[in-house]
Amino acid sequence: MKKKGTKEIIILTIKIVFIAVVAGIIFAGKFYTTADTVGETAWALVPPLVAIVLALITKEVYSSLFIGIITGGLLFSGYAFEGTIDHVYTDGLIVSLTDSYNVGILIFLVILGIIVCLMNRAGGSAAFGDWASKHIKTRVGAQIATIFLGVLIFIDDYFNCLTVGSVMRPVTDKHKVSRAKLSYLIDSTAAPICIIAPVSSWAAAVSGFVPGDENGIALFIKTIPYNFYALLTIVMMVVLAIAGTDFGPMAIHEKNARENDDLFTTPDRPYSESSDSMISSKGKVIDLVIPVVVLVICCIIGMIYTGGFYSGESFINAFANSDASVGLVYGSFFGLVITLILYLVRRVLSFKECMECIPEGFKAMVAPILILTFAWTLKEMTGSLGAKEFVAGLVERYAGDFLFILPFVVFLVAVFLSFATGTSWGTFGILIPIVVNLFVDTDPQMMIIAMSACMAGAVCGDHCSPISDTTIMSSAGAQCNHLNHVSTQIPYALTCAIISGLCYFVAGFMRNPVIPLLIGAVIICLIAFLPRYVSDKK
Repeated sequence: MKKKGTKEIIILTIKIVFIAVVAGIIFAGKFYTTADTVGETAWALVPPLVAIVLALITKEVYSSLFIGIITGGLLFSGYAFEGTIDHVYTDGLIVSLTDSYNVGILIFLVILGIIVCLMNRAGGSAAFGDWASKHIKTRVGAQIATIFLGVLIFIDDYFNCLTVGSVMRPVTDKHKVSRAKLSYLIDSTAAPICIIAPVSSWAAAVSGFVPGDENGIALFIKTIPYNFYALLTIVMMVVLAIAGTDFGPMAIHEKNARENDDLFTTPDRPYSESSDSMISSKGKVIDLVIPVVVLVICCIIGMIYTGGFYSGESFINAFANSDASVGLVYGSFFGLVITLILYLVRRVLSFKECMECIPEGFKAMVAPILILTFAWTLKEMTGSLGAKEFVAGLVERYAGDFLFILPFVVFLVAVFLSFATGTSWGTFGILIPIVVNLFVDTDPQMMIIAMSACMAGAVCGDHCSPISDTTIMSSAGAQCNHLNHVSTQIPYALTCAIISGLCYFVAGFMRNPVIPLLIGAVIICLIAFLPRYVSDKK
């Protein structure tokens, strides 16, 4: 006990010293910067970097995000107390929580939390876990099944993260797959599959960022073979699962899960307050399958409805013009209603038990909602300082000097920007118009490759960033400590990023996606199987 207490005191002291140093650096900037000099400069990237570094070192996400927000407020106001408070709350938190898109996502999260709670209470999740354990015999099978389900749900990354997590959690738990690994599998199928699926909310977003008279969906489809990071991430997940190879912090989590039956490794046990005694004994597999299928169908209908499908638009155009936030709210609401009717008709839950799930489902989503709110506010701070304009200016200024390696350069810029701001879509909005305008009339093939590099880099940075929406959703779906997910996923994402960067370097010269993809796949296989082969030989 004494050693444990001493260790905690040392860690706390390190955290306090680091925060004090960061605070000193921030306030020291007062003597070198003013409200007029920080806009559209490298200072605009300081707030998210402060939040990310603090979160990774202190392992505490809420205070880290808030310190990043305060940093942005100080820089924007020129270190004036009143101006900082006004900007942080009026232009930050309040704006984030009054944005209609953000509110729609929060409502969707709450409704999905309620549906998950209903499925658990009705015994559907437990019944599916029992059924799956009879058909899925190995840890490899559990991981492959998780990947397969994630690939099937390609409509939206938020929906993917929470649905796959709620369905596969009982299965992976039974086969001792750590929550960190489950989070990685969820996160690495959600955004990558959405960014290569022509019918998804991400395809709609990308097509909307294409300027001029260009057909956004047609360009999106042409970029798919060149989206090396997304394609290689899916290859990497499958190969690592089959080879049974893990590295970095993930290896510790997986070993602890296999040998000690501890799925979390760290002391934090998210959602551990749920009680198995409240689960209905009448639950069957259909009590999970029907709500999930209905939810998918309702969300698809909701999204094409917002895109004007029932007003005469084609299915593809309806998706391209859809409002994902509103469509998911509509879909999840009707999915909830149908789920309630199903359970009441089947008498697996009483009306009172169904109503008890409403506040329980809301409470289960409080942590991701709070992190999302802070992350959105931090993005407002970064945006108010002109981060987009700063990066866009750099790309436009130097693009002509790096023509053949431009895809590689765009990929690196997109990774950094998405990592710092925590938003893939924001990165699309900055870089895609620049790339299209540079090459639309001179080199259409290079435009396609550079667009793919932008999209791939944005997803990669999104995977590495602790303030990314999808990263937060993946932690919530797997019910994993958020920073455990971030720290275990970064080595995998960076490995795939290095391989993808090499592929873009080659593609810039060859202008063909096949050979770079083959090179990337071979490297991934070597990473996965070579250590095991050497170990077996020894």
